Amino acid sequence: MKKICAIFLSLMVASSAYAEHALQAGSLTIKDPYARATVVAQKSGGGFMKIENTGAADQLIGASSPVAKEMQLHIMSMDGNVMKMRQVQAMDIPAKGSLELQPGGLHLMFIDLKGQLKAGDQIPVKLKFQKAGEVEVKFHVKDLRPAHGQSGHNHAKDHQ
Repeated sequence: MKKICAIFLSLMVASSAYAEHALQAGSLTIKDPYARATVVAQKSGGGFMKIENTGAADQLIGASSPVAKEMQLHIMSMDGNVMKMRQVQAMDIPAKGSLELQPGGLHLMFIDLKGQLKAGDQIPVKLKFQKAGEVEVKFHVKDLRPAHGQSGHNHAKDHQ
């Protein structure tokens, strides 16, 4: 019985943590909105999330935040052997479908940051949708750099 209670309690905690990272806006559910942590004096940053839609098609048409002078909708794509980034005017959210903003693809750009985005912070972002209107979302700032012992972390290259 103790084991069942422990499992149930774990599921409750996990689902409440998950609920903190999802926001309902009409037929849209915004999941796991986050921004990458930046270094001191970095002037731009990226924002990511998943938007699920249970209703009619909609579009993400803009964003703003007090932490940046401007925000833009961007896409990254390969042009030959070169990765290129460009601004887009809107991002389609299909009816009964989803839109995923992720590194290396569609994303939000925080331009002319007013300060460093620090891991653990939450930053307000206002998303503007064509049909759902404006929605205030808290983006969690995550440090996505590899930690000691993880792939991609190599002190040896710095000490040659």
